[in-house]
Amino acid sequence: MEQLKHECGVAMIRLLKPLDYYQNKYGTWMYGLNKLYLMMEKQHNRGQEGSGMACVKLDTLPGNEYMFREKAEGANAITEIFASVHKGFRDFSPAQMDDADFAKRKIPFAGELYMGHLRYSTTGRSGLNYVHPFLRRNNWRSRNLLMCGNFNMTNVDDIFSSIVASGQHPRFYSDTVLLLEQLGYALDHENHRIYRELRDNMSGPELSRAIENAIDIPRVLREAAPKGDGGYVICGVTGSGDIFAMRDANGIRPAFYYADDEIVVLASERPVIQTVFNVKRVQVRELDPGCALVVNRAGNVTVDRILPEGRNMRC
Repeated sequence: MEQLKHECGVAMIRLLKPLDYYQNKYGTWMYGLNKLYLMMEKQHNRGQEGSGMACVKLDTLPGNEYMFREKAEGANAITEIFASVHKGFRDFSPAQMDDADFAKRKIPFAGELYMGHLRYSTTGRSGLNYVHPFLRRNNWRSRNLLMCGNFNMTNVDDIFSSIVASGQHPRFYSDTVLLLEQLGYALDHENHRIYRELRDNMSGPELSRAIENAIDIPRVLREAAPKGDGGYVICGVTGSGDIFAMRDANGIRPAFYYADDEIVVLASERPVIQTVFNVKRVQVRELDPGCALVVNRAGNVTVDRILPEGRNMRC
């Protein structure tokens, strides 16, 4: 039996207010970005092989990028990825950098949803290709998916076989890629389900927006999660603005979250949230085993049971 260790770290942030709210209250629209850096740095012990972060902007106009990602290898990866992000800010004037509305429209990594990951490999594979977050692209926002996690799946062969049986052709044989495709396949199913319900009454951009608003992330997770055995905290962000984190039924991998009227955050360690957001221990809740924390694109927060309690995991 494999020894249990604190492998990998995750951090997620969902801003619940417009960027100008944080500009006015905290002096910068980079409030979420800065907090993500602190959350990752305070979990540096969880992974020094590589780090990655991603950002999603809500409600961008067509023709504008809305998903951004940076990854780096090595013990200094956190510093490198955030330095790269800030280097990109040099292309904008001080006045533009102080304008939250301009930042929202034009500046990369100026968004409402953030994801961070610290990597400690469990499979023997290394390299930038295996650094999270992973991204599944599509030309419809609601079918894009960013994923990262702290996990070690014990039934990779079964997952691979089920994906191939569905007609897909995975490019890599790794638990991360296979989980991404498994979740992405379920997300596609959910998009198709809503499309079939609405296609006779609307079309075009109106139909796309209606699908984005109707996506049922707990349904997606219930379809995908039972196919995986192992200890895990799996985090995801869709291109249309849904964000989630789900935990294995036995609670092998840790996850804690905090929510108020400004922000929802999740991390692998409770003290990280306490110190970064200056909140009391009792305000930070543990995500129950077998459950998922979900914040939909409208900002509604729910905790949903995804797996039966006490499901027998082969770990």
